[in-house]
Amino acid sequence: MRKHIFSILALAALVMTPTAKALTITNESLNYEIVYHWGILWKHAGDATLSATKSGDGYTAQLTGMTRSWADKIYPVRDTLKCTMGANFRPDKYEKFTHEKDYFAHDVVDFNSSGTGTTAQCTRYRKNKPTANLDLSHDGPAYDMLSVFYMMRNLDFSKMKSGKTYTSCVFSGKEKETLTIKYVGMEPALELRDKSRHQAYHLKLTFTTDGGKKSSDDIDAYISTDAKRIPLLVVGKLKIGEIKCYYAK
Repeated sequence: MRKHIFSILALAALVMTPTAKALTITNESLNYEIVYHWGILWKHAGDATLSATKSGDGYTAQLTGMTRSWADKIYPVRDTLKCTMGANFRPDKYEKFTHEKDYFAHDVVDFNSSGTGTTAQCTRYRKNKPTANLDLSHDGPAYDMLSVFYMMRNLDFSKMKSGKTYTSCVFSGKEKETLTIKYVGMEPALELRDKSRHQAYHLKLTFTTDGGKKSSDDIDAYISTDAKRIPLLVVGKLKIGEIKCYYAK
């Protein structure tokens, strides 16, 4: 679950589903408060910012996440995801920088989309270890943990029936993962941390490895029903408690 704590904001592409009016992003910055919840304990543990800008015919995007000062004393985290995407949100390049306590890592995934298929070369840099290279491929569209989020926001959930499931492929670094998305239904009054209420689409996300093994617990995501389709709340389970990422404007 560690690799998904901040990446869970980068959700999923629902490939081959009805598209809504095309989502146009020029300059956008979305802020999130990351709250640890266990029983009666609610603790603001970290903050994240998701930003995107128009770049030529495509987009550049970045997600940064960091723990707050009290959590730094237990397990400091400084993570960054970056990607460049085409006009259809399919990725060209993805980078993940991980700095979690004494662990340092840098992954680079270069994508090549040819026809309906996707190949990618992944380079993995680790402290005091040789650089590793590997190739990934999929016979359909493939995304990373950031670009896949923008594809999802470009879809029309209002035309989906409750209980409908979809799958998509994600190259998360060294692995090819399958993302299964279940549309749970409409949430009429989702309450955020500031007590405001919003109408939202409720999704349940499941990640599995190429061999079919679960790579994290299920994730619940809530997307605004307005034209901006902003992720309002993302909830991920931990071994003890859960992480809730609240949209904070």
